[in-house]
Amino acid sequence: MKFNKNKIVLVVLLVALQGFSQGVLTKNEALQIALENNFGIKIANNNLEVAKNNTSIFNRGVLPTVALNTGANYSRNNQSLTFTDRDTGNDAEISGSGIVSKTYNASLGVNYTIFDGLGRKYNYQQLKETYNLTELQVKETIENTYLQLFTTYFQIARLSENTDNLSEALAISNRRLKRAKYQYEYGQSTKLEYLNAKVDVNNDSITVINSKQLLNNAKRGLNVILGSKEDVNYRVETAVDYNKLMNYEDLKTKTLENNSLLRQNKKNIAISEFNIKINQANFLPSLNFNTAYGFNRTENENLINPFGAKLITSDGLNAGINLTWNIFDGGATKTRVANSKIALDNQQILLEQQKVNIENNLKNSWENYRNQLFILSAQEQNVLTNQNNFDRSEERFKLGQITSLEFRQAQINLINSKTSLNNAKFDAKLIELQLLQLSGDIMNVKF
Repeated sequence: MKFNKNKIVLVVLLVALQGFSQGVLTKNEALQIALENNFGIKIANNNLEVAKNNTSIFNRGVLPTVALNTGANYSRNNQSLTFTDRDTGNDAEISGSGIVSKTYNASLGVNYTIFDGLGRKYNYQQLKETYNLTELQVKETIENTYLQLFTTYFQIARLSENTDNLSEALAISNRRLKRAKYQYEYGQSTKLEYLNAKVDVNNDSITVINSKQLLNNAKRGLNVILGSKEDVNYRVETAVDYNKLMNYEDLKTKTLENNSLLRQNKKNIAISEFNIKINQANFLPSLNFNTAYGFNRTENENLINPFGAKLITSDGLNAGINLTWNIFDGGATKTRVANSKIALDNQQILLEQQKVNIENNLKNSWENYRNQLFILSAQEQNVLTNQNNFDRSEERFKLGQITSLEFRQAQINLINSKTSLNNAKFDAKLIELQLLQLSGDIMNVKF
């Protein structure tokens, strides 16, 4: 018995995914599970199998057709026969009732089209191009799944880090509340300080709850992409690496050569070209060959005609060649050819339109990517600055040198800067993935 190593690995991953509640689901593990279980990919692969079947020899019209026909008839009639006697010139009649006649027949026929104006040839080439188009559609589906998967994966990572930061802020607010409570009880501060600290704890608690809800929703969304039927909980990797080697000219070259939409449109152009030739084939004659072997048997059980045959049998082989040329069909073929040429022109126009749109998307995404990397660098500096400011503010707050409102503001500034850093970090990665999808290179990403 042969075992598929990839299948075994996948089963292990699925069991692991179902078996732990807070294990780490790596990017590679998520990708392997999605590629095997994603519903969209399964449907796309089935469509590819259909396209493969359509290109088989059984769907190309190059094989003969063989038909077997057989039948039997039974008749029981009353008959009468009137004839003139040659010697006397008088009419005489013979009649009978319940005259039974049985007929049996069978034939085996073969039909084959020798020439059909090259229609079969162009139809087969069109089917091959359709199969290639379906392959590109499968590739596009997988690319979209990559982007959808990692968009959701990094959204979970973003929300995980934001939730951790908010939980840390809540812990700081709880310590401040405890301090304010002790100071109020011992008469070292007013009740207003205590109430303000309590309000801030409540607000931070609500923020944490909302963030956790968004995180759980994102995880359930990822389960759908992974094709998981269970509501599995897990942690994800939050580390992000960027492709430092990307440059615009290389991306543009790869996009024009490898973009899935552009390649699909080129296949549609090829299919339209063959469609013209298929329609033009109707202008030419067709030559067909047919042959059949037949057998017939008639049994007459009782006869009223003395010259009739009680048993009649016949069998033999027949063959023939037919030439058909539809010289004029009312202009139907001419119309189909003209319309197929217009369809080809539309596909060529669509290709040019797609090139313009995709190049525009590439330019916009590239500029956004470069800007996002700059924002990421700036936000890293902001976090360092706000962390330093918060640490100093916390020390001064403990010494009573600043008010609780000033301390709270320093805390809010730190939370906001960390959130902005997370957003910039994951936004830059998602834009990078969009660039890789445009260039047809997203499936080569290494995580």
